[in-house]
Amino acid sequence: MSTAVTDPARAERMSPEERKVLAGTLVGTSIEWYDFFIYAQAAGLVLAPLFLAPVAESNPGLAQVLSFATIGISFLFRPLGAIVAGYLGDKLGRKKMLVFTLIMMGLSTSLIGVLPTYAAIGIAAPILLILLRILQGFSAGGEWGGAALMAVEHAPNGKRGFFGAFPQIGVPVGMILATFTLWLLTSSMSPEAFLEWGWRVPFLLSIVLIIVGYVIRRAVEESPVFEELLRRRKESSAPLGQLFRRNTKQVLLTAVIFIANNAAGYLLIAYFATYAVAALGMDRPTVLLATTLASFGWLIFTLWGGRLSDRLGRVRTFQIGYVFLALWAVPMWFLIDTGNIVWYFVALFVMTFGLGLSYGPQAALYAEMFPANVRYSGVSIGYALGAILGGAFAPMIAEALMNAFHASWTIGLYIAIAAVISLIGVSLVKETKGVDLLD
Repeated sequence: MSTAVTDPARAERMSPEERKVLAGTLVGTSIEWYDFFIYAQAAGLVLAPLFLAPVAESNPGLAQVLSFATIGISFLFRPLGAIVAGYLGDKLGRKKMLVFTLIMMGLSTSLIGVLPTYAAIGIAAPILLILLRILQGFSAGGEWGGAALMAVEHAPNGKRGFFGAFPQIGVPVGMILATFTLWLLTSSMSPEAFLEWGWRVPFLLSIVLIIVGYVIRRAVEESPVFEELLRRRKESSAPLGQLFRRNTKQVLLTAVIFIANNAAGYLLIAYFATYAVAALGMDRPTVLLATTLASFGWLIFTLWGGRLSDRLGRVRTFQIGYVFLALWAVPMWFLIDTGNIVWYFVALFVMTFGLGLSYGPQAALYAEMFPANVRYSGVSIGYALGAILGGAFAPMIAEALMNAFHASWTIGLYIAIAAVISLIGVSLVKETKGVDLLD
């Protein structure tokens, strides 16, 4: 049975259920990534003095590196979340795992908002922070695969790239929400008030967002591809074993393809604003606002990248994005280093063109690379491994490069090299557009 749509009129129309699926994957993913990005932004702005106080007093540079390292720690647990959610998602369904990961992410984020600091409970503060960060990583490891497959497996054959871009734009939407929230807070209170209690507000707001996401996701029907697998009784008794026996190459390729996009994306999320404020002395609220506005480019170009891949193909769209990212990675720093907020915005906005074209087609490409009964496991584990190799320690590496060479263009060189590696990886994939998702 093929999932292709043969009626041209049907291919142009979007059913109420398809709209519900797109809304569910977009809203849920946006909320999950809001949670994730709030932490990343806070790591750059306030967590070092609050949770690493002794180090921050004696060596502020090292404290900032360690604060960024806590971002990376959670990535190490993404593969475990991907394995658990992938296994259960391939056995029990995509929908159940989407609801589960959403709740877990929301609870761990909200608890960070009430966590005592080092001044209150000493060394227990950073330990508890890291434990909650691990829970965030575990849930994020299973979130993306489920959202991507719900969107792609509901899509008409000729619109998989477009449908698959909706969970993808949840990332820039989550970043816009996170950065905009921080901008509102930092521009409406004193730095002392923000450091004392204001930083907790974005974490606590996650409770409201999780309730909204839960209601929407509960209303979404199960993936039709998964339901067809159940009817055929094709589900594997040991899908993970089958995955690594037959699809190890695809898992490794998905990881390599994601490295550069995730590394550059996490610099946009967690590093650029910190660098502009700390190293260049720019105004924090203004920088956060410019970063928020630049993130709209990531949203626009991601959605366009998914649609473009339905015409040009997944591989070609990725290639265009990575070539652009490699070429722009170094020059952009000379604009940022002017210390001018307009050039800062331009540098980030232009970078999002490469980010979007190397992110929009990802859900469709990954889904089409794996057979149906190990697809959740395959895309989730590959995505999680790519996140470790790419974004996990990108802000920490960037800070270390600045401390070692005192030249921001070295960070650009790091991203350019990553882009070349991912470009080679995606070029090794045979075009997948139009394959039968039930095979």
